[in-house]
Amino acid sequence: MKLREEIVAVPSAAGDIRTAVIAPVGAGSWPGVLLYTDIFQLTESTLRTARRIAAAGYVVVVPEIYPHGAVAGVALEFDDAGKKAGLDAAAATTTASFDADRQAVLDWMAAYDGIGALFVTGFCLGGHLAFRAAFDQRVEATVCFYPTGLQNGALGADDPGSLVRAAEIRGRLLVVFGSNDPHVPAGARLEIVSALYAAGLDDVELHVYRGGEHAFMRDVGPRHDPELTDLALAEAVSFFRGRSR
Repeated sequence: MKLREEIVAVPSAAGDIRTAVIAPVGAGSWPGVLLYTDIFQLTESTLRTARRIAAAGYVVVVPEIYPHGAVAGVALEFDDAGKKAGLDAAAATTTASFDADRQAVLDWMAAYDGIGALFVTGFCLGGHLAFRAAFDQRVEATVCFYPTGLQNGALGADDPGSLVRAAEIRGRLLVVFGSNDPHVPAGARLEIVSALYAAGLDDVELHVYRGGEHAFMRDVGPRHDPELTDLALAEAVSFFRGRSR
């Protein structure tokens, strides 16, 4: 499937959100996927993943997660300096700011001519943001890839209390972890699943990929596992389709 790409400015109360939109070529309506990046923002690595999802028949909308601060407009490098800049930007961003930007992007997608159903996915910190996006009743399905901070309230400048709001999720939920992820070890995974079940989400799908490290889907660096990446993306697309095909 051929794709078209553009960078758009999604308006929000705090200012425009620089956003990549990747969509199938041709007329008609497609499901929309809000894709949250990891802390490094709109890197080519993440955009390659977004293209793979779009090629399955989705309009993939990829906003910057830090669109209003010092790293707005910057795709950070996968090195110590880039990691520090990404973590510093997270520490300077309040939950209210993350949530307001989410509302703005979902509103923009809902009004976009050519987007039908609304889905969400995200990676690392973006996986946590995807979890919070699932609180929006318009979101029909969410896939969180190795979300960080759910078990301990770590997201940005304050404790977002995400797990205690799990009962607000009405759409379908899939969470994917690697078994060798030090940021979400086995005990943390158990804590997350227990909280989801306690909130009544006892049909959530949890996939733990044996040998997967944190960020195993990032196709740059030694953690990348191509086989697990292919499996994870296929599972995500199948999940978005309701496993009807």
